Amino acid sequence: MKKEFRDFSVSLYSLQEKFCEQSPYVIRARTEIEHIFSELYRVPAKIKKDYFRIKIFELLLYLDALEFNEQKVEKPYFYKTQIEKMKAMQSLMTADLTKHYTIEELATRFEISQTALKKCFKTVFGSPINSYMQSYRMNRAATMLLTEREKSVAEIAGVVGYDSPSKFSAVFKKIMGVTPLDYRKKQKNEEQG
Repeated sequence: MKKEFRDFSVSLYSLQEKFCEQSPYVIRARTEIEHIFSELYRVPAKIKKDYFRIKIFELLLYLDALEFNEQKVEKPYFYKTQIEKMKAMQSLMTADLTKHYTIEELATRFEISQTALKKCFKTVFGSPINSYMQSYRMNRAATMLLTEREKSVAEIAGVVGYDSPSKFSAVFKKIMGVTPLDYRKKQKNEEQG
């Protein structure tokens, strides 16, 4: 460890004091953390060891730079039944990505007010329903682009709930940083290279 961290500016002891002194610290899902971890699933086998080492450094740098509010923030309280409804709702929405549900439909189906639904879902899953589902769809599409190469981008767009391949490509690029075709080509080149 000393050899690995010799010229690294982050102190592991400082991180331990920052996050573990009183009680374990839980960090809610954020795009920065999602970015760090999402890339771990798309690494060619021959570079995994070195790539994971780089990701560890990236995560440690992120944790070192992370600042959190010292003031105590009141967290909303939800009943166990409400949380179970959110999990059932998430399962319903992710089971068939071609179906799009409105907040009103979900609230009626799960017998919960729209306001409570929005607050509870965001607390449980870390983001609003629409953002969560958009990200979920794009991550599912990214996996399909790599594992189901016989499917066209338009077919994958349809599977994850987009009638318009161009709209799908725009959302994919917004979330993943590249178009679906470029993503597929890049991953293929990395596997061959």
